[in-house]
Amino acid sequence: MRRLFPLVLAMLTSLAAAVPSTARPATNEQQRSQSYVVLYRAGVSAEEARAAVRAAGGQIVRENGKVRVATARSSNPRFFAAASRKAEIEGVARDRRIGHVPRVARQGKSRRVDKFAFEKGDFSGEGAGAAVAPSAPPVGAEPLASLQWDMRMIRATAEGSHAVQPGDRGVMVGIIDTGIDGSHPDVAANFNAALSRNFTTDIPFDALGNEIDGPCAADPDGSCSDPANVDENGHGTHVSGSVAAAANGLGIAGVAPNVTLVNLRAGQDSGFFFLQPSVDALTYAGDHGIDVVNMSYFIDPWLFNCRNHPADSPAEQLEQQTIITATQRALSYAHRRGVTLVSAAGNEMADYSKPVTDTTSPDFPLGTEKERLVPPSCLDLPTEGRNALSVVALGPSERKSFYSNYGLGHAFVAAPGGDSLDTATGLANPQNRILSTWPEFVARTGDIEGDGIPDIDPVTGNPISNRIICERQTDGTCAYFAYLQGTSMASPHATGVAAVIVSEFGKRDRRMGGLELRPRKTERIMEETAREHACPEPRLTEFGALCEGGPEYNGFYGFGIVDALSAATAEPDDDDDD
Repeated sequence: MRRLFPLVLAMLTSLAAAVPSTARPATNEQQRSQSYVVLYRAGVSAEEARAAVRAAGGQIVRENGKVRVATARSSNPRFFAAASRKAEIEGVARDRRIGHVPRVARQGKSRRVDKFAFEKGDFSGEGAGAAVAPSAPPVGAEPLASLQWDMRMIRATAEGSHAVQPGDRGVMVGIIDTGIDGSHPDVAANFNAALSRNFTTDIPFDALGNEIDGPCAADPDGSCSDPANVDENGHGTHVSGSVAAAANGLGIAGVAPNVTLVNLRAGQDSGFFFLQPSVDALTYAGDHGIDVVNMSYFIDPWLFNCRNHPADSPAEQLEQQTIITATQRALSYAHRRGVTLVSAAGNEMADYSKPVTDTTSPDFPLGTEKERLVPPSCLDLPTEGRNALSVVALGPSERKSFYSNYGLGHAFVAAPGGDSLDTATGLANPQNRILSTWPEFVARTGDIEGDGIPDIDPVTGNPISNRIICERQTDGTCAYFAYLQGTSMASPHATGVAAVIVSEFGKRDRRMGGLELRPRKTERIMEETAREHACPEPRLTEFGALCEGGPEYNGFYGFGIVDALSAATAEPDDDDDD
């Protein structure tokens, strides 16, 4: 996922209506108002619920009738209390899009927030290792295949699953993330621009002038609503490449290099994911024939949503109750309509089967966090939501990544996510992370920097960061690839395996075209074909994580490590019961 969580930072230090929004940037009047997410009560008509919102002093600005969730804006400071007392309204949550964020100083200026800082890595605090030049790739493989230890681990290679089932164009994979750079040379061939949507609006600055998403760079009309083929963070593009980078003789190949990618953007450029866009993306997936979605995030502002935690105020409790109910509704809606839901387990190095100390919530506005000891009944959403398949991250030696969450009942499967501290294989940093596609826009506005690595960008003449690779195209320009680590990187490997399963066993979708396979069957095949992996010995790792369970199922590996070749060659199963 996308946080530089306090626990991870401390460990590193010690170790060295589901349509895209078209709203314009907030006016002064809008900045003085507050946005809220309102949950309509079951059995109440939409008109009755809207009337209740108006009576409380609010105005509906966005509505998702599929799960009865709406965004309202109000300048009435008592709106939250007034709306929560209405019988027609089941819950209210502050939509933190317009908030008061303390200034974060950097050389005397506010700086843009990036909630994916941990996954992108701080290379200054660790040895970079010797540069590893790509060796000659196997026959039929992509030029950078020798750097894809992750694909070899799960046998998603030219001589492995790609030779049996590279994926079917009729299988649609939705990436619910910060966007997809649809112009990336290794993504473009599989990118479906017509189905892609952006459910967010950029927040350049908050009401106090602090930079959140940064300037609106990609929208020609000044609306701050980016086109649906843009990713100004990089996270979503990296995820999409692991799923389905094309086998086109350039760069890398994903797990399922022939399936179709659909951008369902729900994340801000800064990496915040708010409730309404996440709900909208899920219901859109259910309505438009998406077969699998990847969810490498958690819904802000609460890492753990507790219904009645004693450390929370009544308003905070109601807010978390609203997030839980709305998210569960959306996950169930998508699942009922044929969407397999794959999610990242999280990066807090926590055992989710035990009480966990949460120092992250609420994470927006910045500076409002508090410490809570939360029981397992509190939910990290969407990964602990109904029907979501939680994926634990592994390093190149197949050990659980030091940062990855785990736990009996939390882990479904494990997949390669990278581990900068896993040196058992002898790989140099950053090569023990995950290499995948990276937007040129992001590379040129922050990642290409003089850090001592001698590789030179043929276009600019600048040194290329040791986390970035420039793969030269026939015209001499660069296609960029980057090394990241996180459960966000593990999840798309499982998503790709799910896409392989739908490609191999799916039937023609009479409703939407393409292929379809009931999620329960996809899940069952993934579970049955995962390679079992016993707990390590000793079971208590050097990072204080305790593995519980047997080889068939345990808290580190779930049902095992996903295996694309085994999934593609599984025995047919005629049992379609869901």
